[in-house]
Amino acid sequence: MPRITKEPNERRQEILDTAMKLFYENGYEKTSITDIAKYMNVAQGLCYRYFPSKEILFDSAIDQYAQTLVDKMLSILNDKNKTLKQIIEEVPTFIDIETDDNLYYKICHGEQNKKIHDQLSLKVCEKLVPIVKKQIELAHSRGEIDVPDSDTTAYFCVYGQQGILLRNDISNDEKIERIRSFLTYLMNI
Repeated sequence: MPRITKEPNERRQEILDTAMKLFYENGYEKTSITDIAKYMNVAQGLCYRYFPSKEILFDSAIDQYAQTLVDKMLSILNDKNKTLKQIIEEVPTFIDIETDDNLYYKICHGEQNKKIHDQLSLKVCEKLVPIVKKQIELAHSRGEIDVPDSDTTAYFCVYGQQGILLRNDISNDEKIERIRSFLTYLMNI
């Protein structure tokens, strides 16, 4: 059988996607690098060339999915022509940007996968903080808000939403409304 050569980024993505498919079907604990390589019909060493361990592979998949979610928010978050109030009112929330027809979504939101969901949430927050901090600093420089500590404010605004987003006793629309209302109150805008 001839050897199939693929570009490194393409091969890396193929490994990630295959791993997530198998994690979803068999569970993370029951899936090994050997299983992933067999499913792809490649040598196990190829997988290890890209990912030294199953944990690193999984962390890479979560990081990539988190970046995909953040990228969906960037068009509004990076719009320097919008006021901070407009950004708060228009930026999509996690609720708006995730769809349940995505394999990554299913893995991260399965009933048995709270730990994975929490890992994803923290990774998204980590990626959002510097972006939100820049917007807070821009709004401060324009005189829209008076926030002396943009770093703490950004962390609070991003990570603080998790408490509302994780609630099961209120609707998604109410979660979004509460978050937006609180942020505009917090910023006094």
